[in-house]
Amino acid sequence: MSSKNSIKVVIADDHAIVREGLKQILADTGEIIVAGEAENALEAIRLVRRGKCDVLLLDISMPDRNGIDVLKQLRKEYPDLAVLMLTMHREDQYAIRSLKAGAVGYLNKQSAPAELVNAIRQVAGGKKYITPTLAQELANQIGEDRDVPLHETLSDREYQTLTMIASGKTVSDIANELLLSVKTISMYRSRLLQKMKLRHNAELTHYAIKNHLVEE
Repeated sequence: MSSKNSIKVVIADDHAIVREGLKQILADTGEIIVAGEAENALEAIRLVRRGKCDVLLLDISMPDRNGIDVLKQLRKEYPDLAVLMLTMHREDQYAIRSLKAGAVGYLNKQSAPAELVNAIRQVAGGKKYITPTLAQELANQIGEDRDVPLHETLSDREYQTLTMIASGKTVSDIANELLLSVKTISMYRSRLLQKMKLRHNAELTHYAIKNHLVEE
C-alpha cells in the first residue's frame, strides 16, 4: 500500500461512463484514490509502469488487447501488483482463467458498490477476493473424478477464439481485433475444433450457446 491511509487505484476500462461511475464510488470512501484511468490496454500498462499503483481494476474486453493477456504481462513485470478483474462476463466464463493467470479477484460490473470497495480493500491488503459464486465454482472443480467440460481444456487464446466465432465474428474480424494474423487465428480455430471434437463453426456456435459461453 502506498501509504498508511490510502490505496492508489488505476481503472482500465474502455467505457468512459463506467470509469466515471467507478471514480464516484471510490471518491466516497476517502482512502481509495484513483491514481489514473485508461481506455485501452496500452494505456493501462503505461500507467502501471509510470507510478506506484496498489490495485489495478482491469476489464477483460479491451479494444486493443484481451485483459487476460495484459494481466499475464503485468504479473511478469510486477508480481506484487494486485490486479482485480472487473467485467461484464459471468464468473463461469472467465473467473477461473483470470485467477490462474494471476488475478487476485474477479468481480462482475453489476456488483454492488459496497462489494467493489470491500474487494479493493481486501486485495490491497494482500488477500484474494473470491465471491460466493466463484467459491462454489472452485469447490466444484476439486476432485479427480470431475468430468471437465471440453471448453475448459482450451488455452486462453483458443477459448477467446471460440467465443468470438460463436458471437458471429469471422476469422478476419478476430485477427484484426486481436492484432494477429489470419493464419494464427485459423490455427487456433483448427486446434479448438480438434480438441472439442467439432466439425465446423455451426457446431461450435451451438456448443457455445448450449453451455452459456455466449449470449443467445
